[in-house]
Amino acid sequence: MRYKDYVWPHNPRIYSIGFQRVMGAAKVPFGRYLLQDLGPGQRVMEGEGEFVGEDAYAQFKKLATVFYSDGPGLLVHPIWQTSNAYFVELSLTQQPRSDYVKYSFTFWEGYDGHSTGLIVSGGTESGQTGASASTVVQEQWYTVVRGDTLWAIARRYGMSLSALVALNPQIKNPNLILVGQKVRVA
Repeated sequence: MRYKDYVWPHNPRIYSIGFQRVMGAAKVPFGRYLLQDLGPGQRVMEGEGEFVGEDAYAQFKKLATVFYSDGPGLLVHPIWQTSNAYFVELSLTQQPRSDYVKYSFTFWEGYDGHSTGLIVSGGTESGQTGASASTVVQEQWYTVVRGDTLWAIARRYGMSLSALVALNPQIKNPNLILVGQKVRVA
């Protein structure tokens, strides 16, 4: 599992995802009521894990440092789809020892809308007279070969994993790409 620049040395022991729909209830005369569907709420991803070994407490401190960084980040789980999430809770669930730390965590999925993937910019540059200039960014694609990962492809093209995932909304699980699959890199 990975969040922002932190990679777990092994996946957490327990991981759950909660889906929620927000409902409004209004009382009307004669004991009746009216329900209003306010849409889906944020997904809540929570779990428990353990760090074991000489560097157990050091690993927990690294995770805590990521917790204190501002803003959302890309949460990549080996089975569930990747999501843009906020790290909202991190707890020690037992007295830490130098060789064993048990912890729990909670992430809330952020919603920033959807992208069409089309990048078009245009306009008139300052000092230019006449017709307006328009630029269309040329799409560039990479074909997956055996042994590739999205992480490695992103590094090869000098971009972050989150930028590569954003360019490829057709990839639902970034840990599962297939040989011959086309990945957009620009």
